[in-house]
Amino acid sequence: MKVPFVDLGAQYQAHKSDFDAAIARVVENTSFIGGQPVRTFEETFSRQYGVKHCISCANGTDAIYIALKMLGIGAGDEVITSAASWISTSETISQTGAVPVFVDVNENYLIDTCLLEQALTEKTKAVIPVHLYGQAAEMDDLVRFCRKNGLKMIEDCAQAHFSQWRGRRVGTFGDAATFSFYPGKNLGAWGDAGAIVTNDDDLANACRMFANHGALVKHEHLMEGVNSRMDGLQASLLTTKLRYIDEWTRARQRIAQRYNELLTGVGDLSLPAVHRHAEHVYHLYVVNTAQRDALKEELAANEIQSAIHYPTALPLLPAYRHLGITAERVPVAAGNQSRILSLPIYPEMSDQMIEFVVQVIRSFFKKNPSSA
Repeated sequence: MKVPFVDLGAQYQAHKSDFDAAIARVVENTSFIGGQPVRTFEETFSRQYGVKHCISCANGTDAIYIALKMLGIGAGDEVITSAASWISTSETISQTGAVPVFVDVNENYLIDTCLLEQALTEKTKAVIPVHLYGQAAEMDDLVRFCRKNGLKMIEDCAQAHFSQWRGRRVGTFGDAATFSFYPGKNLGAWGDAGAIVTNDDDLANACRMFANHGALVKHEHLMEGVNSRMDGLQASLLTTKLRYIDEWTRARQRIAQRYNELLTGVGDLSLPAVHRHAEHVYHLYVVNTAQRDALKEELAANEIQSAIHYPTALPLLPAYRHLGITAERVPVAAGNQSRILSLPIYPEMSDQMIEFVVQVIRSFFKKNPSSA
């Protein structure tokens, strides 16, 4: 049995008529850049998410950069963020002229809020918590820390669409939040796309302007900006997909629960730990084992795709060598580099596929009992 890591084709086949109709509407109206499809998506997403403003943009990386810039982050500033994330989170900090300050992660792979005070300096201007893998960071501590120190907060929600902390959606705690709609995300486009959400009217206005060459009205450029626009095809598809996001989230949670039931106590596997105040939406189902590489090879030999998110902690990448950060400074994130493995998970995944993945993993640890 072949088990893909993600099967976007299965999602298309399940909702083919809806998706085809969404694309056809844009083609018929030639609304390829901006226009009604984009406005409809922004209005639908903001209403469904429970925020005042949704500013669409070209991708999730642009979303972080634009939010940082419009919050006034720039040269001489420092921005605290997690040592475990995709590079978009930190490279955008550098692109503003500021310096990323990396904080190690906890057992949930999320920024360790106990270490925030140690990272604080007189140059600190903002914090970017990353709701990694689909689980909320510890927002009570983060909100308290930012308020106490007068810091801005941008929530990186690229992997956590509609996830919650204490019953409140991630992305609604900070000054702004950013989303990626990369195809493999829980809510994914068929190309690059992203968005910023905020309840701040002035910030929303500035972000929208900056993303559109510094103009809200064509040819009336009030500032120098960038060109970061969501196209009509992606907007129309995303609006259509929003009808199914709750259903897809429940499916991911069901699959994760089934993995939990079948993999508990197997070998030295550590399964995803979920904080009691968080609702995990399982963009990724990440296990932890000392035999990660061998297990990954065994899965591949049985035509089961898996992935590593991420093979190198951010501060240990060559791109950040100039910061002089060693593995000893971020021991948890550094230790996870050789142990974490993302198993297949997507809403259309069948029970037979789940059971086959589990069967191969159980067999692997039976043959390699030294890890138990």
